[in-house]
Amino acid sequence: MNDKTEAPLPKLAFPVEDSAMLLDVDGTLLDLAPTPREVFVPRELRQTLRRLYERTGGATAFVSGRPVEELDLIFAPLQLPAIGNHGCEFRLTPSGSMHPAGASPLPTKLKQRFAAIAELGPGILVEDKKYSIALHYRLAPDMEDEVREAAALICEELDQPLELLFGKFVVEVKQSGFSKATAVRELMKHAPFAGRRPVFIGDDTTDEPVFPVVPEFGGAGFAVGRHIPGTGHFAHPRDVRRWLEILAMGTTP
Repeated sequence: MNDKTEAPLPKLAFPVEDSAMLLDVDGTLLDLAPTPREVFVPRELRQTLRRLYERTGGATAFVSGRPVEELDLIFAPLQLPAIGNHGCEFRLTPSGSMHPAGASPLPTKLKQRFAAIAELGPGILVEDKKYSIALHYRLAPDMEDEVREAAALICEELDQPLELLFGKFVVEVKQSGFSKATAVRELMKHAPFAGRRPVFIGDDTTDEPVFPVVPEFGGAGFAVGRHIPGTGHFAHPRDVRRWLEILAMGTTP
């Protein structure tokens, strides 16, 4: 890969062949962009992920807030098993059928109510994810308090089983009862993931519930850009990409 860094890389305490690689996307594999559509996927990363998929016997998956269909688009032609929409959907094989987690799409009128928050000012972008709706304000960071307060107020007024997820310059509204953590637990029950040791890498607050799950299966967690007790650490997504490339090639970091 072309990434240049002298940052020390963590060690993996067990063989890649025994692992299930569970990888967040934005801010972990990919550098954050001004808008979700502007992310760049290096060609070398696709090659690395393909090798990891082969080395783990198919147990390499995305664990993302993005819909699975969108992951297929941005990583095309590569397709992997995936958890999407913060646990509302998952797919066990690249070409397999989608396994609904029991979540229902958000009603259109409800999504319209939250989308109206974008009227607070320019730079607030609305993203409809079917099972959730996201309000991105990376282009208007000074609007963070207003966006969060408006979303929280609507949730209080609606009195429905909704959950607010506060990420990096984004607020997401989704049904409660589903998360990346619940989906990872379910994923680890099925082949080719069952019986393997999960390696989860994530960067945002929405990834934090997964870190306590991976030790249940003898796995390891790694946080990007932050230090979380009990997890390994990467400074930047470029370090994650370099580490995964080394593992995919069968060498030791």
